[in-house]
Amino acid sequence: MKIPLFPLDVVLFPGASLPLHIFEERYKEMIGLCLADESSFGIVRAQQDGLAVIGCTARILRVLHEYADGRLDILCRGDTRFEIECLEESRSFLEAEVDFFEDDGIIASREQREQCAALHFEALELAGVEVITMHLSLDGPISFALASALPADLGFKQQLLAIRSDAERTARLRDFYEAVLPALRDNAQKTRYSAKNGNVM
Repeated sequence: MKIPLFPLDVVLFPGASLPLHIFEERYKEMIGLCLADESSFGIVRAQQDGLAVIGCTARILRVLHEYADGRLDILCRGDTRFEIECLEESRSFLEAEVDFFEDDGIIASREQREQCAALHFEALELAGVEVITMHLSLDGPISFALASALPADLGFKQQLLAIRSDAERTARLRDFYEAVLPALRDNAQKTRYSAKNGNVM
C-alpha cells in the first residue's frame, strides 16, 4: 500500500499522541489530503544516513488551530507500524510503498508487565523526569506505552519499534531500566546524604 511520509527526528509508537505544527507547503498539501480523505500518513525517523525502514502511521485526531497563512497545529495518534518497501518522489512530499505489520510473537505475562512498569516509574522518578499521568492497564500489553514515555535515545526507541514480540520488547525495556537504575539509585542516595549533612551543619 502507498502512503505519504513525514520524516521527523522522532519515533512514534502505536497509541502515542503526537502534536505537530505544519508549516512547510508540501506538508500543508499532504495534511490537507489526509484530512479530506480521513486517511493516515507515515511518521518515519529521519537519520543522518537516511530514513529508518520501520515507521508508524499517524491518524489525525483533530485540528487544534488553523492559521491565516495555512499553517496548522494538529494532534495525531500513532496507529499501525509499517516497513518501507520503496520510496516514491513523484509529488511534492515523499511517499512510500509499505507493508503493515503487527506483533506476531508472544505477549508478556502479567508479572513481567508489573515488574517493567514498577522499574519504569522508579527510573523516571529518580531521574527527576516529570511523570505524565498515564492510563496504564496491566491487563494487556504496556510496552508501547512505556517506550513512548521513555527518555531514551532515538536509536533505542527505533529498535523497540521494530521488535515484533511484546514479550521481547518488554524484556528489552526491563534490561534498559536495570542497566540505568543502579547509577540513578546511587545518585539519589548521595543527594540525600549531602542534604542530611547540610541540615546537621
